[in-house]
Amino acid sequence: MKNSIRSLTLPALVSLALATSPVWAQQGTPETAPPTAGAQKPPTATPPTTQDHGQKHADAVERRIADLHAQLKITDKQAKQWDAFAQTMRDNARKADEAFRERAQKLPTMSAPDAMKSYADLTETHADNMKKLSSAFSDLYDVMSPEQKQLADAMYRSPGKGGAPRKGKARPASSSSSAH
Repeated sequence: MKNSIRSLTLPALVSLALATSPVWAQQGTPETAPPTAGAQKPPTATPPTTQDHGQKHADAVERRIADLHAQLKITDKQAKQWDAFAQTMRDNARKADEAFRERAQKLPTMSAPDAMKSYADLTETHADNMKKLSSAFSDLYDVMSPEQKQLADAMYRSPGKGGAPRKGKARPASSSSSAH
């Protein structure tokens, strides 16, 4: 029974993780800028942990933010709305990571009804995050130039997860993905 629940929920969780982490770009600051290509983490003697996974996800979010900032050609005049949008993406990713981590810790001892309820809770978290993201994006979209709006429209019409743009896949006139 446990294996059948996992086989049903794992693909759904992966999809939710991918959809929860569509990330937009932001103007990098020293505190939030993604690590440079040459930077390396010091080797560790311990196996990867959920903390490492959380950091990898946060790094992927920052890379996505930087990529989208460049793709959308965000200007200094749009910085306030952009920063709010990028922070919403960071907050959403953190909340999703926390929810997944909590569920993963409890899943081995959950009954089937508890596992289903916890998945419903994850779905609700995702929906709440997307509402916040949508609101922040609307504020940004309102201050975009017509060209930026056209690009954003094309990005959101692409067949990415939850309507979110795929990295580097914007198509003229036609929501993160990172592995979780």
